[in-house]
Amino acid sequence: MTNHLEDVKINVKVKLSALWVSVTFLFIYADYFGLYTPGFIDDLIHGKVAGFSISQALLLGFMLLMTLPSLMIFLSLILKPKPNRLTNIIVGLIQAVFVLGGIMDPNLYFVFASSVEIVLLALIVYFAWKWPSQEG
Repeated sequence: MTNHLEDVKINVKVKLSALWVSVTFLFIYADYFGLYTPGFIDDLIHGKVAGFSISQALLLGFMLLMTLPSLMIFLSLILKPKPNRLTNIIVGLIQAVFVLGGIMDPNLYFVFASSVEIVLLALIVYFAWKWPSQEG
């Protein structure tokens, strides 16, 4: 007798939401591990981050970048298919541009995290692009 493990088809909304969860965790962990990079805390104390002066505008920009993937976790589950598909494609591409912009970091952990983020964002865009059509 052969046991066959059940393989349940996962709804595209759930796939997208789970991918956004993964992307968000990687964003947070990459930034968190950055705290352990020699000189990072000293730069923070002196009002610098990634070569930029810390300002309200810079912090708002960082917050917006983190808000998008965080909101996409929920929006991927509740939006209707057409706006959901479009939103996932647009936000996925926007996030990928920002990840690619920061991938020049010399720290291997950051390059690794960014590379995985790009793969996950590509999967988000792919699954949204290939959203299954409903019969009828």
